[in-house]
Amino acid sequence: MSLTGLFLITFLIVHCYINAQIFWNDGGKSFDELAHFMGTNVVIRTIEIGLFAFLILHIVQGLMLWAKNRAKRSSKYAVKAGNVNSKWYSRSMGLLGTLILIFLVVHIGMFWAPNRTAQTFGDGELPLYDMMRDEFQHPGIVALYLFGCISLAWHLLHGFYSAFQTLGLAMHKYKMMIKNIGIGFSIIVPLIFALMPIAFYFGWIQ
Repeated sequence: MSLTGLFLITFLIVHCYINAQIFWNDGGKSFDELAHFMGTNVVIRTIEIGLFAFLILHIVQGLMLWAKNRAKRSSKYAVKAGNVNSKWYSRSMGLLGTLILIFLVVHIGMFWAPNRTAQTFGDGELPLYDMMRDEFQHPGIVALYLFGCISLAWHLLHGFYSAFQTLGLAMHKYKMMIKNIGIGFSIIVPLIFALMPIAFYFGWIQ
């Protein structure tokens, strides 16, 4: 879970950087250039296969861990200590992960799959920037993306530090530094993703 989680965190950094190009407000030129590079570079396309493999593995591992934890506890606690021993989001990683998965299925079906299909069987790449601008005019889609970003933020808030801790990298000397970096990452990255549909919907970028 930790290794696949750290790999996916790395992907989030790259994906966030590419998507943040829309805020140059240059009509999508910067975004389209990077999106074209990511979609046509052989090395990136190969890594993309690994990304999906790690994503599936992370999901399977999460489900196995959730089932294992439930099997250990044959009956519910008589008294719940709330946030005394753990935060609610650390106890809800399975639920948050499921919500993120639903969001990913919608996101992939809306943008990635049609673009790759056009590249492979059609006349080339689709105008992704224009597609985003059009899709994010719908309040329902904007709300879905915001909900997905909120779920991602809570998921990362526990997962970022836990990944380092499980691998034995969160030593006492660096514990608070890793925790603070994790909190910052859990806020900044989902916030940038969330600002995309908001910016398109309210016409802050064209």
